Amino acid sequence: MTELLQGIRVLDLTNVLAGPYCAYQLALLGADVIKVEAPTGDLARQLGAATSLNRRSMGASFLAQNAGKRSVVLDLKDDDDRDAFLALVAEADVVVENFRPGVMERLGLGFEVLRQRRTDLVYCAISGFGQTGPMCNNPAYDQIIQGLSGIMSITGTPECAPLRVGYPVCDTLGGIFGAFAVAAALIRRMRTGAGAFLDVSMLECSLSALGWPASNYLVAGVEPCPMGNDNMTASPSGTFRTGDGLINIAANKQEQFETLCAILRCPDLLCDPRFADREARKRNREALRERIEDLLATASAAVWEETLNKAGVPAGRVLSVADILHDPHIESRGMTSSFGDVPGMDRPLKVLRGGFLVDGAPPVPGRPPPLLGEHDGEILAPRGRRSAAGVQP
Repeated sequence: MTELLQGIRVLDLTNVLAGPYCAYQLALLGADVIKVEAPTGDLARQLGAATSLNRRSMGASFLAQNAGKRSVVLDLKDDDDRDAFLALVAEADVVVENFRPGVMERLGLGFEVLRQRRTDLVYCAISGFGQTGPMCNNPAYDQIIQGLSGIMSITGTPECAPLRVGYPVCDTLGGIFGAFAVAAALIRRMRTGAGAFLDVSMLECSLSALGWPASNYLVAGVEPCPMGNDNMTASPSGTFRTGDGLINIAANKQEQFETLCAILRCPDLLCDPRFADREARKRNREALRERIEDLLATASAAVWEETLNKAGVPAGRVLSVADILHDPHIESRGMTSSFGDVPGMDRPLKVLRGGFLVDGAPPVPGRPPPLLGEHDGEILAPRGRRSAAGVQP
């Protein structure tokens, strides 16, 4: 872990993905994140491709974003456990929850109640649609938000769209925006002493991330459409077949297109009026694609990637998740953290870190994902509450 948020304590009441991912980013930055779980635990403990781990309540989906945290079990519907939680709030800096709007109030633990225990509390509520508005009480999963946000409408080709993005992009965006908002609120608190109520909407986070497509509609009145692997702003800019494998090429600038033509030994393309400038190439992208793919067929994607990048033309192979996780570049950057002997697991564990370095060092979790209630004794027992037993393998 880094020391950027050292000394900050976060109570993480969240489940599954958006909220846990938010709190995971805070843990990677050095915050002391206490995962407050119901007796049944985070649902993600039962989810993932390794069914044996699901049965141990250490599912792969849980492991992905809960390293670096400690776990306590509290039933917030129980009076004694609610009092224990309020005692934790008095010593916490941040509370993160992703219940539906109104749930915490019905438990008697809404923001107004909690800030009586900690006046400068930063409270982050992550939900599908925000705390207000006609849709605020609707249940939300990532796929629901992908469909409503317009993301699915522009994913795929005209023949196969709408398509779901292949991972929970809206949950992930909600988590990132939540962590960003928490960090910003902590800076304001340091300056003014004021806490904050952060209302994070997954739908709005997803819309915010649609910057260019949304701007084309809002500014130019052009509604975005699915274009498969092509880039709407330039051509040739997309995915191309080679002699072995697929490659993405982004010759978005005129000089890059000219360099590409020189490398492919096809100077005639520069004289063809169909490809003379950016707008002409966009209108004739399919004809240009056919010609470029004929020329790329003489070598593999790996060879073209090296050749084009050396010449300043952005290019990269289309890899699988397994391929990129074992890539020498990713390994050299320390993108994964390893734990050899993890309670509740029957195998070593690797988890991903955050996507940046701090002073040249990767922000990695300082401890493996916790067993359910693993830290009841060290966190709750000193406050006079009887320790609950963690789930054992």
